[in-house]
Amino acid sequence: MTKSINDSFKDRRTIYALTNESTISDDRLEELLTDVVRHTPSPFNSQTSRLVVLLKDEHQKLWDIAYEVANSTVSPEVFDKVYKPRIAMFRGAYGTVLFYEDHAPIRPLEEKWPMLKDKFPQWSEHASAMHQYALWTLLEAEGLGCSLQHYNPMFDARVAEQWTIPEDWSLKA
Repeated sequence: MTKSINDSFKDRRTIYALTNESTISDDRLEELLTDVVRHTPSPFNSQTSRLVVLLKDEHQKLWDIAYEVANSTVSPEVFDKVYKPRIAMFRGAYGTVLFYEDHAPIRPLEEKWPMLKDKFPQWSEHASAMHQYALWTLLEAEGLGCSLQHYNPMFDARVAEQWTIPEDWSLKA
């Protein structure tokens, strides 16, 4: 039985003891992701949020990339103390959802309402935050532990190359 949305708001926390087991089916996960993308507000209904879902082997591949990039980017002391254990912990989870914002839908809005041009990117960021919070809360309601991480821009290029991410998309979390 799922929790109430209010209880999920209260109980939503970063969970670091993640496991590679899910409390819900992949079909149910896909349903939640689809609902979040469809029903979370966006500026002028621009629908700029994009989610890339990586489960099982693809999820582990992402964290292998994070490991390689961090290992070659930060000092050995920082890598061993901070990045290595955290990346191992995240790699041990069931999956990762990458939150992107697609800038292409904003361009026609900027042309149509030039007086708001400087606001559309900001509003797109707001929509991204709402998508992240909505999904995090729904996953909590389903009994899944979550952790919101920001390894971008450190590994953006490698991730974009691995999963053929369009150039207009910007990784947020």
